[in-house]
Amino acid sequence: MKLKEEFVLRQVADVWVVLPVGKTSVDFNGMLTLNESGALLWNTLEQGGDREKLADALLAEYEVARDTALADVDEFIAKLKEIGCLE
Repeated sequence: MKLKEEFVLRQVADVWVVLPVGKTSVDFNGMLTLNESGALLWNTLEQGGDREKLADALLAEYEVARDTALADVDEFIAKLKEIGCLE
């Protein structure tokens, strides 16, 4: 699972946003807002993380059950696929 290079994560004040760049900005009209957890998952994906590594990142940062972390990762990945951020 790999993020498309046409999307970048930026922090604007205290908000994390994913923005399209290049030709993708024509087709993807808007931006995706992420919370701290979403930004953590995005950064982990950028480093080549898979589903398990994403869940591990959440577990290292938050006090949640592994099943909850995996469910959150699955939801995050599904959203990224839906909007076309993953290759």
